[in-house]
Amino acid sequence: MRFEKFTALRAGWWTTALVLGLAVGALWAANRWLQPTPDKRFVMATGPERGAYEEFARRYQPALAAHGVTIELRRTQGSGENLALLREGQVQAAFVQGGVLGDAPPLGSDEDSPALLALGSVAVEPLWVFYREDRLGKRAPRPDSLAALKGWRIDVGPPGGGTGPLLRQLAAVSGLPADHLRSGESTVQGVVDLVQGRSDALAMVSAADAPLVQYLLRTPGIGLLDFAQAEAYARRFAFLRPLVLPRGVVDLAADDPREDVRLVAATATLVVRREMHPALMQLMLQAARDAHGRAGWFARTGEFPNATVAEWPLAPEAERYFRSGAPWLQRYLPFWLANFIDRMWIVLLPLLAALLPLSRVLPPIVELRLRSRVFRWYANLRALEQALEKPGADLAKLRDELEALDAQTERIGVPLAYANELYDLRGHIHLVRRRLQAKSGAQ
Repeated sequence: MRFEKFTALRAGWWTTALVLGLAVGALWAANRWLQPTPDKRFVMATGPERGAYEEFARRYQPALAAHGVTIELRRTQGSGENLALLREGQVQAAFVQGGVLGDAPPLGSDEDSPALLALGSVAVEPLWVFYREDRLGKRAPRPDSLAALKGWRIDVGPPGGGTGPLLRQLAAVSGLPADHLRSGESTVQGVVDLVQGRSDALAMVSAADAPLVQYLLRTPGIGLLDFAQAEAYARRFAFLRPLVLPRGVVDLAADDPREDVRLVAATATLVVRREMHPALMQLMLQAARDAHGRAGWFARTGEFPNATVAEWPLAPEAERYFRSGAPWLQRYLPFWLANFIDRMWIVLLPLLAALLPLSRVLPPIVELRLRSRVFRWYANLRALEQALEKPGADLAKLRDELEALDAQTERIGVPLAYANELYDLRGHIHLVRRRLQAKSGAQ
């Protein structure tokens, strides 16, 4: 009986150790493969100083900081530079304006595994073409097309921006010579040059709430080009859409502008590198909802972000977000724990199923282990009793061994639930002691 219990105890411990070892190994392998914990810092390319992209990115920072993620903002000349930095891997996320790709492939070097993915469209960005009103003749009508700007000095922003590539595409189909377009040092300097008369017109692609756009809309002597062919441009280029700047939207009291102004607009897209951790993509989308979800001049509440992306493949995490919203676990658990479970459930569920049998195996193993602290002394007691029955037994020696055994059992520590077995052992020791005393008296 004792051998059977010992064998069961040893087999149980080996089984438990094997199952736990396999579980730990599976968790380690899954952690290496699934990478449930994302980096806590990444770099995001924004845009020129005081531009809409810089303002957008600053709105993201507190939203991600609440979950322990830091965004390092990298100021650039605009979408062109942002795209280059993304492709080179120097930044992990950036805003990219529609139309900046030109003839370049949107998917990177491998069309089956795109290097860059979109998290969604985040804002409408009109093409604003501001001009000096004194450039017009006294009786000349206000310009309503790019072709009407022939002979003008038109600043299209810095080389790394997105305005230049877009405007050159539009100029090519509008009959506006390319040599009329010139690149400036920066958008801020372009505004200064326009106001001071060193250029005749300034083009910029930016959201309506950008500080430079708001400044030029309210500057006396600066007019805004009315794109009469806005609908035609939108039909020609998939990344453009027609818009109307409503009468009086800039200043209702002053009735500015005094009539509706037709515009064409690109869409700003939040683009990330493919290897960005899915949890960070999820956080970026949630931050984008708060940063871009408000109503504006050209957007309704909740219109952005959205999955309408013309030039970039939509990231699977973005598809999941636009289909189902934020993961429901994040409503009840901290982000890091919710993300760990969300990423690891495919491993945790099988492990749980494998570990459930241990709930039946472990209690008997523990019980055998605790009872063995008492039962193992019965072998010594039985051997002593058998020696007592032999003829010519050394009673004095057996008495010393019995007392030593009794002293050792006094130091056995067991839980109260098993104390009765300890007292049974000591009672049996007392019985053997009485037999020993009786035999000593008989001699």
